[in-house]
Amino acid sequence: MRHVAIVGSGPAGYYTAETLQKAEDIAVDVIDRLPVPYGLIRTGVAPDHQSIKAVSRRYEGVALADNVRFVGHVSVGSDVTIDELVELYDAVILATGAPNDRPLDIPGADLPGVIGSAAFVGWYNGHPDFADLDPPLDAPGVAVIGNGNVALDVARILAKTPAEFAGSDIVTHARAALATSAVRHIHIIGRRGPHQIAMTPKELGELGHLERASPRVDPADLPPEGDDAMLEPGMRKSVTHLRSFTANPVAKPVTIDFDFFAMPIAIEGDGRVQRIIVERTTLDADLRSHGTGETYAIDAGLVISCIGYQTPPIPGVPYEHGRGRFASDEGRILPGLYAVGWARRGPSGTIGTNKPDGARIGEMVLEDIGRGAGKAGRPGLDALLASRSVVPVTFRDWRRIEEAEIAAALDGNPREKFTSIEAMLAAIGR
Repeated sequence: MRHVAIVGSGPAGYYTAETLQKAEDIAVDVIDRLPVPYGLIRTGVAPDHQSIKAVSRRYEGVALADNVRFVGHVSVGSDVTIDELVELYDAVILATGAPNDRPLDIPGADLPGVIGSAAFVGWYNGHPDFADLDPPLDAPGVAVIGNGNVALDVARILAKTPAEFAGSDIVTHARAALATSAVRHIHIIGRRGPHQIAMTPKELGELGHLERASPRVDPADLPPEGDDAMLEPGMRKSVTHLRSFTANPVAKPVTIDFDFFAMPIAIEGDGRVQRIIVERTTLDADLRSHGTGETYAIDAGLVISCIGYQTPPIPGVPYEHGRGRFASDEGRILPGLYAVGWARRGPSGTIGTNKPDGARIGEMVLEDIGRGAGKAGRPGLDALLASRSVVPVTFRDWRRIEEAEIAAALDGNPREKFTSIEAMLAAIGR
């Protein structure tokens, strides 16, 4: 029997398990520190994007395979180390994703009210690490730094009415806080221009249909319309949405302004964030942004940085600090140790990008381990955890947690997610 451990139960982990479980004579353990699976599908995808979250049903099919099991509520590092896993398994695959925010390296970034998108998204999605975040929503201005889909998600969630969350799985504490929010002016800040955004048409289009919010773009920031012909079709559709926002005639109580060619250089405030200072930029021939020296201030009681993510280092595992990912040779880190998904590539691509990546790493592992080395694998892990009084959460346990969340759902929402590990464990009688 060949034994493989996958650390992380998000898309990259389950796509890799999908390839591995089709092989003969193999047992795959998917290990996660939380009692619930699916990673960013549960706590990263916007709660009003239920169609995207539905991909978890595919992962469920993998998880229910006879040769795959979920090992939840097991922390790699404290409950079991990487070295121990490498001793127990023929291969260990790190699919930990990139859950940490890239630091916002400007003066004032440490002021209260400056929050990374991982924390803010985790707050409204009910991640146990961020359930108690309590972001300040008592000032009219919010600055969202970044020109990708995460920035759009954050702006959209801030701008929605309570009724617009019907059918989503936004958690109760976030829905209640947003319902009484004083936010009226949201600025999406990007150092380059409309032709350099990383925003997809669907997410941009959604901004144009919000009940109480109007997206706005300064016509002067847009290049000549004829230049759009050089863009690939998806980007062209995105820029078409931006062009439509320049002539938005609807006066609504909330505005979402796109501040293009704007580089944050400082955050200011007396005891908490009160404004963000930005410098106007220009692009060179290589489309790199450069400051012009002209600055202006945006009033903001909350600043949310959506500038990217990074994988947290693990002691003893080679790491590329500049790129925020594990150091590997196309996925091979050390003998018996691999990386997949964002832990390998860095935070790039969509959920679907992890499918071919998982397949490739899975096939690589099968080729490398051959017939296996007769390691202890699953029984060895069980014995080790038992000796440390660690009781893993199984996939059957997760189904009971899920059933309890569905039973607790309010207002037609699909579930009421538990926001603490204690509540998750209580649902299974622990």
